[in-house]
Amino acid sequence: MLEIKNLNISFVQGEKEANALRGISLSLKRNEVHSLVGESGSGKTVTSTCIMGLLPTPPGRINSGQIILNNQDLLLLEEKDQRQIRGKEIAMVFQEPARYLNPTLKVGDQITEMLILHLGMSNIEAVDRALEILELVGLEGGKRILDSYPHELSGGMKQRIMIAIAISCNPAFLIADEPTTALDVTLQLQILNLMLSLKNTLDMGILFISHDLRVVHDISDWVSVIYAGRIVESTSRKELFTNPKHPYTRLLLESIPDADKRGQRLQTIPGKVPDAENIPGGCAFHTRCPIAEDICKTDLPETKEVGSDNSGTSHTAACHFIGKQWKN
Repeated sequence: MLEIKNLNISFVQGEKEANALRGISLSLKRNEVHSLVGESGSGKTVTSTCIMGLLPTPPGRINSGQIILNNQDLLLLEEKDQRQIRGKEIAMVFQEPARYLNPTLKVGDQITEMLILHLGMSNIEAVDRALEILELVGLEGGKRILDSYPHELSGGMKQRIMIAIAISCNPAFLIADEPTTALDVTLQLQILNLMLSLKNTLDMGILFISHDLRVVHDISDWVSVIYAGRIVESTSRKELFTNPKHPYTRLLLESIPDADKRGQRLQTIPGKVPDAENIPGGCAFHTRCPIAEDICKTDLPETKEVGSDNSGTSHTAACHFIGKQWKN
């Protein structure tokens, strides 16, 4: 298990302070896809970069919290020790592979670098392993692919190369930060199916970060909804999509385009996620919420158990008026 406990992160510049994460807690398990979903600016990417030890400090500042893996707090490790974990125990797939693949290095060099650094392989052993990994991620042409530069590959192939690099050392956990956003629908499906296959083959836990609830529905075992740096709801995928409790989650689900809604006006959420420098008091969602009352403006709602599904799966949410109805 990879456990994040009460993580608070801010960005400081001069006298200004932006509260990016406000007490995030997540539990990631092996062989499970845990999705973190929310609008842009909610804190999804800050969460992932902190787990990877890539948070720029300064201006980033970790005010409190723990990230526990193998009974050690990753936040207390020195950079040299974090480098030993980054890529080997926890790896990451980024949203736009073209930005993160080195354009001056052949694909083979970028894969074998990980194997030589973390597993101490010789060049020959690393190349043989790289060929096996390419096959694992569904890329044919072995040697030709290894000898290619990133610009010679298609977008879908580059994303598979990113995944190949990430899984090369068989990490316990993989963070996928919107890995299908830049791909067309057909490639999205291929990448999602690949990640599910790798999860089972490698017994790997996945933190899947997305703003697309349709994709989240297809890939997740567990879903946490984040808003303004705070988890507002968390439960199993089935429970979240059939029985959402928080008004933000309910509005997100109602705004998904659907063939059954053809000809109808789509539900929208008024306003936008508040700037991290100016998060409203009380419940941060109260400025956009259809059921907000005076208490929502002043009191931060506690995260509490709000039910469970037939299997006893926990369902938590942070709202003063769980389940209260409203007219669309």
